[in-house]
Amino acid sequence: MDRRALILGGTGLAGLGLASGWRAFADQPAEPFALSGQLVQGGWARGVVPRGTAHLALNGRPVRIAPDGRFLIAFDRDAGPVSRLVAESADGTLGDYAIPIARRAWKIEHIPIGPRPGAAPSEEFARRRAAELAQINAARGTERASEGWRQKMIWPAIGRLSGRFGSQRIYNGTPASYHSGTDIATGASGTPFVAPADGVVMLAADSPFTLEGRLLMIDHGMGLNSAFLHCSAHAVAVGDVVRQGQFIGRIGATGRATGPHLHWSLKWRESRLDAELFVPPMPAPAKP
Repeated sequence: MDRRALILGGTGLAGLGLASGWRAFADQPAEPFALSGQLVQGGWARGVVPRGTAHLALNGRPVRIAPDGRFLIAFDRDAGPVSRLVAESADGTLGDYAIPIARRAWKIEHIPIGPRPGAAPSEEFARRRAAELAQINAARGTERASEGWRQKMIWPAIGRLSGRFGSQRIYNGTPASYHSGTDIATGASGTPFVAPADGVVMLAADSPFTLEGRLLMIDHGMGLNSAFLHCSAHAVAVGDVVRQGQFIGRIGATGRATGPHLHWSLKWRESRLDAELFVPPMPAPAKP
């Protein structure tokens, strides 16, 4: 097999060639550099570095490598058509790989009127919001040891998908913020939800935030984390180690929500990801 070929699995591309600047590791009897996952906007990939790799970077930013040589990378909702993955060996030799990222057709609604005018945020709202964002950023600023990033995720709850990641409204030519998560409607507050993968609780806001309500965040390791919004209650606390499938909270309508649902969002570093690309198709809800 040509060791200059990336081996891609899952629903990604197969047999992708390396960038023309590839020049490292060709003379090593190691397996090829390998990626598998969803090489699309809002997607992800797991991989194994070539033998002898000392450092790895995606688009110029360092990527952590696990002791067994495995790593995780992901691509923002608005990622460009190509991401560059650079592997550096201990002697400074570089392997430069171009990864095509498929563009997606997001659900875009064009509304022929401007957005409804709202009241200017009060000083109290601005003060509270700044403190909330500081808590969220601080939680995401610390990485915790977890192997959940290696797992195939499961749905935290079963229900109707009432909101899809990436959808967006454009009011009279002015884009509103896109939907940053996946909404699961179960019909009633108090419905339990579970951890989609192993992790460590990084934030559990018992006092509802202005927008997110009772917010719960789980660190899955390697920069990957889940956020669960609008909870009615939490069953875990900051620092708790949770396992995939463990009961961690109850669905609600706290914060800015029009009804009971679980808003599940995923991020890898600053990149917002599509949770539906991490799980199998949503199963049909059980009949009463």
